[in-house]
Amino acid sequence: MQNLHIPATSYSPQVDFDFARHQLSLRGESYPENASVFFAPIMAALDAYLAPLDHVRISVDVQLAYFNSASTKAILAVFERLNAAAVAGNYVTVNWHSDPDDDTIMEFGQEIAEDNPALDVHLLELA
Repeated sequence: MQNLHIPATSYSPQVDFDFARHQLSLRGESYPENASVFFAPIMAALDAYLAPLDHVRISVDVQLAYFNSASTKAILAVFERLNAAAVAGNYVTVNWHSDPDDDTIMEFGQEIAEDNPALDVHLLELA
């Protein structure tokens, strides 16, 4: 399966999905004009990647400084898919990075952990 790399812009995050190494990363800010259009190829690639996996260790690094409500819905959908993959027998570790002064981003990471109990979520403060 071909890896997915989307460079960051001033309004969309860097997406770096290295499927061969089972390392997925989202970094930056996410407030694209049309979040569903931006996230559609990400969801399609993620679905194709996750479908055949069995007992694989997946590492997810998220370092988002800001995301709007439309992106929130898409980000939640990403984690729902990852949670389903964990329930299906894979081991998914999520490293959720946030600024220690940004309660909103940290609380969203906590929500991800609470809503997706099959994920091993680590809430990490940026230095």
